[in-house]
Amino acid sequence: MEMTINEFCSRFLDGDFNVHSTRVQIEAGWYDWFCRVHSLRLKTEYLGKKVVSIKDSKRFDANKTYVFFKNNCPMVGPLYDQFSICDIETGEVLFCAQHLEKGSHGCDRAHWELYDAKVGFRDPVVNGAWRDVEKYFKN
Repeated sequence: MEMTINEFCSRFLDGDFNVHSTRVQIEAGWYDWFCRVHSLRLKTEYLGKKVVSIKDSKRFDANKTYVFFKNNCPMVGPLYDQFSICDIETGEVLFCAQHLEKGSHGCDRAHWELYDAKVGFRDPVVNGAWRDVEKYFKN
């Protein structure tokens, strides 16, 4: 069974995932990656802070959802990271947040795209800075 977002956040803040270990990073929620395994700890540190910052959102129940991380390798453009928030009972993806680096996908600066299953995954509900993603989850 997946750990809830609240469990992830508690363990993250306790430093449980601050280890260069493939097993530990998979336990943290890494599903797939194309980067060096050694990079996962830093990616967990960066993305984990983002998850902690939205865990109290009214848009999802942090006791009934889990998070997983993925490092994507598109056919065109550089690697990029994402995390998805999923229903713990069904596994259904509720939200997907993609961190696009400068120069990827035509962006001129690093930014985020957030997709919400309630409106479909065709177009992002947020396309901007992390503060815009946080604002979406606070509303």
